[in-house]
Amino acid sequence: MVDRRGAVAQDGRRAERLELRVPTTPTQLPAVRAMAGDLAIRMDYDLDSVEDLRLAVDEACATLAAIGLPEEPLTVVFETTRTGLHIDAWVPTAEGTDVPRDGFGWAVLQTLVDGVEARPATQAEVPAGNGAATAVALISVDKFLPGQHPTPVGGPDRNVSVAR
Repeated sequence: MVDRRGAVAQDGRRAERLELRVPTTPTQLPAVRAMAGDLAIRMDYDLDSVEDLRLAVDEACATLAAIGLPEEPLTVVFETTRTGLHIDAWVPTAEGTDVPRDGFGWAVLQTLVDGVEARPATQAEVPAGNGAATAVALISVDKFLPGQHPTPVGGPDRNVSVAR
């Protein structure tokens, strides 16, 4: 489903949202990767960025498929904006399930995109959710177009450290 009612961006284009639901089977996950690559190509990402995005989406979806409830679909929401592509992927889980953020896969995912966040949530909180308090695991990814990186927290001249 494509939503063209998004807010008008500064360049006059509307942000568009595409929602994709697929079974969490290994045969269906490549369709999500292909959609991410197609959107990135249409948005004029360079070829290296397109491949990075494909791999990142593949890793995020595989991670979610491993922790999702059986027979529940994976939902991926792609949002194109003037600054780049934002992707929210989620799958229903058992209450209290968290997204694993350790290991090689998570390190690779962080390297391939400009921003990644993973957390437990509910269907009331996620895009394309049904509004219920049903538990889900969510991974959000941002990949910016060249020259569209937002200013870091605190401004460009600030060095902000993160508490460990």
